[in-house]
Amino acid sequence: MHIKRGAVLLGLAMACATSAHARTDATRYPQPPAEIADIPVALLVDTGSGMTLFARKPDLRFVPASMTKVMTTFVAFEEISAGRLAQDRVFSVRPETARLWNGRGTSMYLTANEKVSTHDLLRGIMTASANDAAVVLAESYAGNVPAWSFLMNDAARRLGMKNSAFNTPNGWPDQGKTFVSARDLVTLSTAMIRQFPGLYRQYSGKREMVWKRVRLFSHDPVTGQIPGADGIKTGYTSEAGYNFLGSAEREGRRLVMVLAGAKSQAQRAAASRTFLEWGFAAWQSRKLFPHDARVGNARVQNGTSAHLELVTREAAHATFPARSNARIKLKIRYKGPLVAPIEKGAQVAELEILTGALPPTSVPLYAGHSVARAGPIDRLMNGLRKLIS
Repeated sequence: MHIKRGAVLLGLAMACATSAHARTDATRYPQPPAEIADIPVALLVDTGSGMTLFARKPDLRFVPASMTKVMTTFVAFEEISAGRLAQDRVFSVRPETARLWNGRGTSMYLTANEKVSTHDLLRGIMTASANDAAVVLAESYAGNVPAWSFLMNDAARRLGMKNSAFNTPNGWPDQGKTFVSARDLVTLSTAMIRQFPGLYRQYSGKREMVWKRVRLFSHDPVTGQIPGADGIKTGYTSEAGYNFLGSAEREGRRLVMVLAGAKSQAQRAAASRTFLEWGFAAWQSRKLFPHDARVGNARVQNGTSAHLELVTREAAHATFPARSNARIKLKIRYKGPLVAPIEKGAQVAELEILTGALPPTSVPLYAGHSVARAGPIDRLMNGLRKLIS
């Protein structure tokens, strides 16, 4: 995003026993927990500030296994929100799909010609990690797996997931055609939570489900184990190892984490819980703006209004090591002036957060109201206002 305007909105000094002169890199970045030392890929991000708390090979491409299903779920959420896919829509399981996928890996054990709704398929995908459910949804809605994969890759492109590609809806091994990076998974899950909070709460973080009188369980190692945890998705194959994309929220502060390549389910579970707990304990957060708060204004060109209110969609925070001294500065950045028409809720700017000597982070800002394209008289009046202002 090009910088057109950078306005310092706030400067705060945080009390701390450590002097600014005595700070070191180790002070700025707390030591991560020992439990993640042997895990090849690890990433932990505070989404309210955009601060990366820890990163090890965040852009390395790896096989996601069943974490692929998070993108399948995201695509389904987009289609539901657009009104193209109803949660109560019922699909019929193709006989060839049942033959290939019933009982293959984790499964809902769907049978030929069985009727199943979008709602139940999403429950099976997110809770039971059902491979057959993901394929049934993909084939039934898009016509075939390649068409559904196109939707997955299109979503990845729009989200800016530069190190990801999808060839399957469920993550079944496909000779490396499906791959992701930890950073891309954080981007995906953050977008899911921000754009579809109701659907996320409905389907993520469930410990078990009942299907045809059978209880199916989640392998999620954090939900129900640490406060605030609510998913998101495990993954395992012999090629990928034990992976986990997880999240937890406490007092309005959300952390998202990725671990990939753990050697065992037990190692993944212990590392995931410790990683999230470390993020909340070793780092602190200061709320800057609540959700739906007005942060500032942007200039608008060719609009019925010359200015646009910029608002948050979720609470914005500054994040820094616990018990550290940090001065916070904020800047609004956008490519501008913005050009009408602008739709309410469109992401049009960023709030840059500079916290002490830490790298700057940013959170998105959105249009607080719509601005229509101006007619000749509106443009004349706007021009006169500029002359006398």
